[in-house]
Amino acid sequence: MAQSGGHAGHSHGEESMSDGRLVLAVALNVLLTVAQIIGGILSGSLALIADALHNFSDAASLGLALFARRIGRRPADKLMTFGYARAEVVAALINLTTLLIIGFYLLVEAINRFADPQPVEGWTVIWVAGIALVIDVVTAVMVYASSKNSLNMKAAFLHNVSDALASVGVIVAGVLILRYELYIADLIITVVIAAYVIWQGVTLLPRTVRLLMGAVPDESEFDRIVSDLRDTEGVADVHHVHVWSISEHYRALEAHIVPAESSLQAFEDVKARARGMLETQHAIAHATFEACLAADCDPDMIPDHQVEKNHHHDHDRDH
Repeated sequence: MAQSGGHAGHSHGEESMSDGRLVLAVALNVLLTVAQIIGGILSGSLALIADALHNFSDAASLGLALFARRIGRRPADKLMTFGYARAEVVAALINLTTLLIIGFYLLVEAINRFADPQPVEGWTVIWVAGIALVIDVVTAVMVYASSKNSLNMKAAFLHNVSDALASVGVIVAGVLILRYELYIADLIITVVIAAYVIWQGVTLLPRTVRLLMGAVPDESEFDRIVSDLRDTEGVADVHHVHVWSISEHYRALEAHIVPAESSLQAFEDVKARARGMLETQHAIAHATFEACLAADCDPDMIPDHQVEKNHHHDHDRDH
């Protein structure tokens, strides 16, 4: 017999930022990007164009977050029986991939510009970067409240903070160009911005991929979940345990439970206790349990995460 916990709607910290404010943040960053690109072309500053591309990635990130959040609100249907909440994770993957492409593009451009130096107009760089700094700070303040409980919104907030720091760097480069004609400062700031963009993408990409692949949060947590299930009153043993993330904040579990008592009512009580424990101790809101007679259960059916033991779980085995 199988029983599944209800898939209720969930509201997290990102909802604290209205769609209207998110649209305004996107619009500000798009306008800033256009202004920085124009300023970079007129002044000959590659660092300003680098900062513009970083800002554009922020605008795209916020826009995709808005689009994905609206899709994620759609109820479950026959096509997506768990709902559309994972759309936000897909958006994060797109954003991070674009971020890496932009970072490597900036590095290539910096190398080419180093081989063929161009004059840079310092005052244009300073004025445009100053405007960018103000907009970056305003956007970061708008996003901050929603960044506390959402990975995507936190990433957007960190993007804006990094943009503000990059704008400060560009202003410093402009001052060095004006006072000392140190044009190489523009290239150095470009490389620093590119390196930070690449670091951000490389750091966040693994977790995003793991979420999309339905990975267990980590091995120690998996072991604790299995141990807590086995310690639940009325549970003799546990097999066939799978844990995955439906979305960033919504986890699911399925397991075969060997009940201590062979009665329907006793098993219903066990499931209720197990679900309560999983939700309060492990933030698992959706749990599916199947009764498994001890004689029919294979004790090797729990996946072994220790790679060196090289044990693999056969998902197609009959239970």
